[in-house]
Amino acid sequence: MSITSLRKQELIKEFATQAKDTGSPEVQVAVLTERITNLTSHMGNHGKDFHSRRGLLMLVSRRRRLLDYLKRTEVSRYTKLIERLGLRR
Repeated sequence: MSITSLRKQELIKEFATQAKDTGSPEVQVAVLTERITNLTSHMGNHGKDFHSRRGLLMLVSRRRRLLDYLKRTEVSRYTKLIERLGLRR
């Protein structure tokens, strides 16, 4: 369900705005999106796993808050990020 450290490093390299950047909203949203994708597929197989469901909802709301922050501060970075990740909004 969780992502491997190798995959996380790939995401950090892909979405980093600077060298050694791990805390920017882009990187955080990309890592959260990967975790959400993995948990969504898990929930498809295990529909009654309510503990994982709660964790999934918490991840989605954390990603939403980060995206709202990015939209509020820099709209261009927000639109570029959601296009790269393929998010609906």
